[in-house]
Amino acid sequence: MHNYEVNLSWLKERKGAISSPDLTQSIEIATPPEFPKGIEGVWSPEHLFAAAVNSCLMTTFLAIAENSKLEFVSFNSTAIGKLDKVDGKYMMTEVVLRPVLVIQNPEQQERAKRVLDMSEKACLISNSIKSTIIFEPVIKIQ
Repeated sequence: MHNYEVNLSWLKERKGAISSPDLTQSIEIATPPEFPKGIEGVWSPEHLFAAAVNSCLMTTFLAIAENSKLEFVSFNSTAIGKLDKVDGKYMMTEVVLRPVLVIQNPEQQERAKRVLDMSEKACLISNSIKSTIIFEPVIKIQ
């Protein structure tokens, strides 16, 4: 078993940055090239796999948060992809997503939870892969 950790921080608009403690470079993440500001870097397929799930969560969250008029201070997320050998073949068996959303208004906590849950369910990358997605969101009030 191998784990690949990717950390994500929302920067502005529909852009974020990913990094990994295993790599020296960080790269910006945004929506895919068919949407505004898609950015690619030189990462392993395992890191990109986890980054794809994590960045999809972020871009989906930003769209749903905007449509839901959810005000937030920051959005950061960690994704850990687990590589295992199954039936003699390597595959990414699960991705653990740990988003941390900071809001100012405690009255928006339920809305923030609904937006996070909707974002995880609507993420097209998560819906397109065989890996199990483990979703562990945290909401903090500043």
